[in-house]
Amino acid sequence: MHLPSDAAAPAAPTGRPDGPHSSDRPQGSAHPHGSDRPHGSGATGGRKLDGGILGVGDIVFFVVAAAAPLTVMAGVAPFAIAFGGIGAPVAYLATGLVLALFAVGFTAMTAHVKNAGAFYAYVTLGLGRPAGLGAALLAVFSYNAIQIGMFGAFGYFARTTANDLLGVDLPWPVWALVGVAVVWLLGYRSINLGAKVLGALLIAETGILLVLACAVLARGGAHGLSLAGLAPGNVLQGGMGGVLGLSFAAFVGFEATAIYREEARDPQRTVPRATYLAIAFLGLFYTFITWMIIQAFGDGEAVQAATADPSGMFFTAMTHYVGGWATDLQRVLIVTSLLAALLAFHNTITRYGYALASEGAAPAALGRVHPRHGSPWIGGIAQSVLAAAAVLVARAVGADPYNQFFLRVNSPGVVGILLLQAVAGLAVFAFFRKNPGPASAGRLRTVVAPLASTVLLCGATVLVCWKLDLFTGAGPEVNRPLIAIVPVVFLTGVFLALRLRARRPEVYARLGTTGADAADRPA
Repeated sequence: MHLPSDAAAPAAPTGRPDGPHSSDRPQGSAHPHGSDRPHGSGATGGRKLDGGILGVGDIVFFVVAAAAPLTVMAGVAPFAIAFGGIGAPVAYLATGLVLALFAVGFTAMTAHVKNAGAFYAYVTLGLGRPAGLGAALLAVFSYNAIQIGMFGAFGYFARTTANDLLGVDLPWPVWALVGVAVVWLLGYRSINLGAKVLGALLIAETGILLVLACAVLARGGAHGLSLAGLAPGNVLQGGMGGVLGLSFAAFVGFEATAIYREEARDPQRTVPRATYLAIAFLGLFYTFITWMIIQAFGDGEAVQAATADPSGMFFTAMTHYVGGWATDLQRVLIVTSLLAALLAFHNTITRYGYALASEGAAPAALGRVHPRHGSPWIGGIAQSVLAAAAVLVARAVGADPYNQFFLRVNSPGVVGILLLQAVAGLAVFAFFRKNPGPASAGRLRTVVAPLASTVLLCGATVLVCWKLDLFTGAGPEVNRPLIAIVPVVFLTGVFLALRLRARRPEVYARLGTTGADAADRPA
């Protein structure tokens, strides 16, 4: 997905919510900072994350915003069409079904995972502490790689949009650092504020695509609406493997629903519902919008248009069917789409730091919660400083903000998250083998779904690695080291856990125990 330097659109590799108002809070948590506030499960000795804050809609906004739907559609869908033809929408639908299968097992463990550790907690409980710390380190690395690399894309598109629409010409690092500051501020403030901002931005970015879709529907597309893309001959094409790799990458972020468990209202219901809703929305939305952009050009011309000008495909359709004003608005909303994703990943990263610090596996400062805002504020500062430093280094070495900084930093993060999803599926199976639980869980949730999703997600990870050139625009000499980073990071975490077991057994014994019942704790 190499982007030309003069491209105008991104090529990213990757109803109202239940509001957090006082009237919606459960009794005993009307004031978020009062003594009756439900606490999280951290063990840093200070203030814990506020419980009972987020509803289903809030969590859905956080994780769907991380996927950046507008950026994915405007930047990735044309490549999917170019490689997979008019059958490309089916790839997004198939991916959604695979991830829904993963969610069956993932959510079955919700009652047993009671902290903000997500992958770390799941893998620790299922596969043991060494694998759990390996998963934790890989998750922190992967989310940081995705988020920090994304600042390159944000700086690039903010610069070109401001220059073209306002005549303001500032270097991309200036815009990227502004983005770092805005993300830090929103992450520093209450999670309620972040939910409201992400909700507004997500409605705007999905809304502009729905406006385009409605316009195409109203005019019957270029040559009448067609379902020819569903025909087996159009689905089973040689390029569909690459399209599936792109489509799995487009869902990265949905799995972070478990991150917000400590801050959720009735988490045993909220987290599973948010997970299924996020997958369903992304799968159906991606499928529908990709089908609509094909209809905008017609089955016979869509592949040619996507191949000739992938970066401009959505803009051309928007101008033709809606108008130039909508095209300008879409350019602005791509920037805000990236900002929303940056904030969502920032929150995910800081909560991983909080969970690890709570158990002594990371510096205690990362688990410090702000006395007023209830955010892991030291972790937020650390993550933002790291992002700002990476932007400055990229500028110093003359890296292209999009084709090098964004795509090459982002890509190993995508591989890492897909691998973690597969490992988490295996961990769910292993956990329920050791802890059968109530009969209501059933073999589908505890055996069939976890094992099947593990196999399918391993296949997805292999596909992404095989087609990594679609993500980086580079050859094997670049892509092989990027892929190799992922197992190295995981094994480093395993090594650190074994070292803790030998040198600091009291810390090792705490791994994966926060909030867990005695019967569920790793051996």
